[in-house]
Amino acid sequence: MVRWMWLFKQVAYVVSAVAAYFGIRGATEGSVDAAVEHAHLIVEWEKSLGIYVEQTMQGPFIEHAHLATLANWVYIWGHWPVIVVTLVWTGVHHRDVFLRLRNAMLVSGLLGMALFVTYPVAPPRLSGLGFMDSVTETSYSYRVLQPPAFVDQYAAMPSLHAGWNLLVGIAIVSASTSLALRAFGVIMPAFMAVAVVVTGNHFILDVLVGLSLALVGQVASRALERRRDTRPVERVSA
Repeated sequence: MVRWMWLFKQVAYVVSAVAAYFGIRGATEGSVDAAVEHAHLIVEWEKSLGIYVEQTMQGPFIEHAHLATLANWVYIWGHWPVIVVTLVWTGVHHRDVFLRLRNAMLVSGLLGMALFVTYPVAPPRLSGLGFMDSVTETSYSYRVLQPPAFVDQYAAMPSLHAGWNLLVGIAIVSASTSLALRAFGVIMPAFMAVAVVVTGNHFILDVLVGLSLALVGQVASRALERRRDTRPVERVSA
């Protein structure tokens, strides 16, 4: 009973945090003109770094419908459904991994929201650069999972879609003894990093920053874990 009460409290805590994340993200939608301008600046930065390859990457997915469908499925069903299942699984069977994942998501989410508010960025599909919006054009499922009222369409920087999937992958690899699950934990974040780009939702720099913030969250979560583990246990007097 105690274990399930603990899990219920954790679920309530995570749901509240996610609701706050979407609420703040939707309520702080930045200026469209500024977001588009920032997107064009990101393109210039990527060109100077030699990594502006988004249109080249998206080309095959525009030409072949089955590839676009695969990318859409990874983007839609490989994110929140996988996150929820992983949180429940680790919460029930691997409490330490659950707490590590939860804290890493909270830290990186707070950092991400700070960027959403202060530096709005239009995604490639809304930047006027000729990118295809494969998810919105061909799938209704995503609007069910993430209603437009709760989504800031001009919060492409950073890509927590990629960052949080990296954290989930780390959690799966840490908790599982199954070779298949461990392989999924490694492959899934890589697939997501590609999917967010080829569906026209993020620039490569968005992905790199999202992955970096996720790793910052992971380091912070590990530090909190070490602090908790080294905290002296109070002795109960007889």
